[in-house]
Amino acid sequence: MSFPNFYERQRIGTLFRPRISEVVRVANSIAFKPSQRDERRILLLLVDPQVDFVHVDGSLSVPGAVGDARRTIEWLFNNLEQVTDIVVSLDSHYPLHIFYPGWWVDEEGEHPEALTPITSREVDDGRWRPVFEADWSRYYVHELEKKAKKTLLIWPYHTMIGTVGHSITPALYEAITYHSEARRSQPTYVIKGRIPKTEHYSLLEPEVKVLNEPEGSLNTELLKRMLTYDRIYIAGQAKSHCVLETVVSIVSRADAQPELITKVRLLTDCMSSVVHPDIDFETMANETLEQFAKLGLQRVSAIDPVDIW
Repeated sequence: MSFPNFYERQRIGTLFRPRISEVVRVANSIAFKPSQRDERRILLLLVDPQVDFVHVDGSLSVPGAVGDARRTIEWLFNNLEQVTDIVVSLDSHYPLHIFYPGWWVDEEGEHPEALTPITSREVDDGRWRPVFEADWSRYYVHELEKKAKKTLLIWPYHTMIGTVGHSITPALYEAITYHSEARRSQPTYVIKGRIPKTEHYSLLEPEVKVLNEPEGSLNTELLKRMLTYDRIYIAGQAKSHCVLETVVSIVSRADAQPELITKVRLLTDCMSSVVHPDIDFETMANETLEQFAKLGLQRVSAIDPVDIW
């Protein structure tokens, strides 16, 4: 399939104002079947395809993400008439957050550097002290290690609400708009990560539940909606964190909804892992995904034909 004439591959990973009017004009110049008429329904889940993760100068740039975005865009163009709907998650943060440097101080009153792990033992020993929500913070690091089986990691400030880094990378935004107009399918944007007291990697739920917050527990409506599709393709950033934890959320519901995991197709060349100087996130993610593959999760590439039965 030839790509729409507004598409400029060299602009992927650069900042520009999405050309919505031009994208809509091109989409309307071709007669596409409306998505409501799809007999087989395919959902594309785009996890956090934002400037701060995708662009090389983003504050939490994921190595390889520009190429991932290109393959995602071209996969969508190539499969436009098969993809029924698109759901996009947006990682969304405030300055004061439990995984940001300003939340913690050491014994000298200094804030931690980005990518510093903070263990529950270090908090118990006073090596790191929370500046905010002291009781919750101590509970949180223990609960994270016990239930999520991970250590709290301090992140650089990223995807801050109201900043350029929070935006969807422009070339992909144009592709989403093109699909929306061409197929008469409204995209869904899922905001996650606004609760200061918890991390929120998965687009379905936070790492530790905060039950008095609107986004503090499982997004049951989105989960129910996912069950209405025949296939669910997943791409985005980062493979080692937000994509992986989204898959974990799906797999953890396999007992109650065993058909859900068999619907999933992970676009493995449309995602990359965070690079840490001491932690091999890529290997850790691959080991988990390998276990999930034995349960029915299927890993595919952007050049594979869409599974349309």
